[in-house]
Amino acid sequence: MSHHQEDAEYMADEYEMDDVDDDMDDELRVREGGSDSDVDEYDYLNNRMQDTSAAQAREGRDIQGIPWERLSITRDKYRQTRLQQYKNYENIPQSGEGLEKECKSTDKGAIHYEFRRNSRSVKSTILHFQLRNLVWATSKHDVYFMSHFSVIHWSTLTCNKSEVLNVSGHVAPCEKHPGSLLEGFTQTQVSTLAVKDNLLVAGGFQGELICKFLDRPGVSFCSRTTYDDNAITNAVDIYTTPSGAVHFTASNNDCGVRDFDMEKFQLSRHFHYPWPVNHTSLSPDGKLLIIVGDNKEGLLVDSRSGKSVANLSGHRDYSFASSWHPDGISFATGNQDKTCRIWDMRNLSQSVSALKGNLGAIRSIRYSSDGRFMAMAEPADFVHVFDVKSGYEKEQEIDFFGEISGMSFSPDTESLFVGVWDRTYGSLLEFGRRRNYSYLDMII
Repeated sequence: MSHHQEDAEYMADEYEMDDVDDDMDDELRVREGGSDSDVDEYDYLNNRMQDTSAAQAREGRDIQGIPWERLSITRDKYRQTRLQQYKNYENIPQSGEGLEKECKSTDKGAIHYEFRRNSRSVKSTILHFQLRNLVWATSKHDVYFMSHFSVIHWSTLTCNKSEVLNVSGHVAPCEKHPGSLLEGFTQTQVSTLAVKDNLLVAGGFQGELICKFLDRPGVSFCSRTTYDDNAITNAVDIYTTPSGAVHFTASNNDCGVRDFDMEKFQLSRHFHYPWPVNHTSLSPDGKLLIIVGDNKEGLLVDSRSGKSVANLSGHRDYSFASSWHPDGISFATGNQDKTCRIWDMRNLSQSVSALKGNLGAIRSIRYSSDGRFMAMAEPADFVHVFDVKSGYEKEQEIDFFGEISGMSFSPDTESLFVGVWDRTYGSLLEFGRRRNYSYLDMII
């Protein structure tokens, strides 16, 4: 992946919505000046921006609370301009050109997950424009995400947030384990996050790894993967071994993939590849790893030895996302060429399907735990939810405005959360799985 220092100018360009955003900024300044609309946008009793509920959305309110009726531009016009002006980052120029003919035609009218709530008091943030794995749900009511220097827990039951970990100052482990850096870290810039069951792992720009068990006070383990200049932690994948031991795999820009045993608090395996590794995913049976990074080809490797089993050829740029279907037969990879490719273990000579994004790279991919749905997130504005059972032909396109910090299905598949980073309309979007008894949502 790219050095964030080298691409600071690009980041500034990408995060701005160009001249179109001025209308929203003008609207915000009017509110801050004390107009009558303050009451509509701000809940003074609770000291937070007003959220949007499912009932309000059914009545026609914008799910993000954007007051289109008071702006000088319509939503449709703003969407059209955004699609034309958004700058997709590519390491290989024009990598996404001409891929439409390879991509599957889908029916975008499906609704697999229904809008439940948009929480504007929740500010999910990002630090690196290529890394978008900063939102994780541990239940249908509990979600964790990065907000500046804090890991925040949000409860959808109480609509309250609490700080779980603050890395703005000095963070040091309160437990002693061989190999743990007892001196800890100061002012960690968190590039990636993973939370599963009771384990939280935050990865940093300087190769930092901070491990905290949610049911224990303090931090349990700190490690620095490398002291190389190009040390950023690009992704973390937490998993449980067949014996029940908790492990996680860290993907780093120094071309390394490292496996840590959280039962022994030890580095258990270290593999090295010819290019920076941006993401890895372990197969359900624990035998294979998907390796994707700064190369057009991905790798399928043996998880014990790290040796290549197969090359994954088809993408035209660098990849930043991967995920296994729970059946262990198929998996997906996401690329800066704006495509997600679906692969079948029984024939890896080429992908079996290619799915196209609208405006940017596919930076995050998730399968629901029952394997029924796959969600893929672009860097901004769009999350696509596919019905796997239909052969990825039935698609729900979730359409909003803002950079995507991450997305996550809940373990029981009932909820889907999307973090939105924007100066004005940053929030956490919550969707609920559509069921035959969804009419009961009317009471919410």
